Amino acid sequence: MTTTPLPPAPAWTPAAVTLDGITRTYRSRAGEVHALRGVTHAFARGSFTAVMGPSGSGKSTLLQVAAGLDRPTRGEVRIGDVPIGRLGEAARTRLRRSSMAFVFQAYNLLDALTAYENVALPARLAGRRVDRAAVLAALAAVGLDGLAKRRPAELSGGQQQRVAIARALHARPDVLFADEPTGALDRASGRQVLELMRTAAEERGQTIVMVTHDPLAASYADSVLFLADGLVVGRLQGADATAIAAAMSELER
Repeated sequence: MTTTPLPPAPAWTPAAVTLDGITRTYRSRAGEVHALRGVTHAFARGSFTAVMGPSGSGKSTLLQVAAGLDRPTRGEVRIGDVPIGRLGEAARTRLRRSSMAFVFQAYNLLDALTAYENVALPARLAGRRVDRAAVLAALAAVGLDGLAKRRPAELSGGQQQRVAIARALHARPDVLFADEPTGALDRASGRQVLELMRTAAEERGQTIVMVTHDPLAASYADSVLFLADGLVVGRLQGADATAIAAAMSELER
C-alpha cells in the first residue's frame, strides 16, 4: 500500500479533530478487547476523510471516540483546541450540539416527528431560529422534496437515512461524523449524498469523517485512512475506487 506521511496541522490553525494516543479497551467474557491501540491522527479543517479497514479493525470505535460519544481508555481527543475528555457531560453535550453532527446506520430519527421536524430538531435544541426554507432545501437536496410531512414509519429505510443526512447537513456543523451513510441507499441516491458531503467540505470548510466499507464511496473523500487491529496502518490520498479496493484486499489477506 502506498502511504503518505501525516503532516501536522499548522500551529496557528488547530485541526478540526485531533486524536492523540487513543487507546480503547473493552472487557468481555473472553477477556480484554483492544479496539484501538494508540491511534494518533489529526483531521484537518475542511477535509473529507474516509476510514476503512477489515471487520473488527476499530473503525466505528474510532468514530464514536472522536465524536465524544465514547470515552477512550487512554489518550486525548480535541475538537479544535478543546480537549473534550476534560469537559463535564453538560459541556460535552453543548459542544456536540454547536459543533458536530452525526449520521449513523440506525438513522436515530424520532418517530413522532415529521421529516421536516427531524431535520429542524438540532437547531431547536441549540436554541437557534429554524429557517423553514433552509430545512426544505436540505430535504430537497437529498431527493426528499415533497416528503417533509411524512413521519419515519411512512418512509422507506433509504428515505429515513436521507432524512438523517439532511438533518446533519442542515446543521452546518464544523465536523460531520458519518458511519456507513450510504449503506441503505441505492447507487444514485448514494452518489448524490456523497457529492453533497464533498461540497460541504470543499465549499463550506466543514470537516467530514466517514466510516465506510465501500471503495466507491471512499473515492469521494480527499484521503482514506486504513485501520487494522486497532492501529492506523496506511493512508491514500486522491485515490480512485480501484486503488482503494486493492489496498483493502491487501489488508484482508
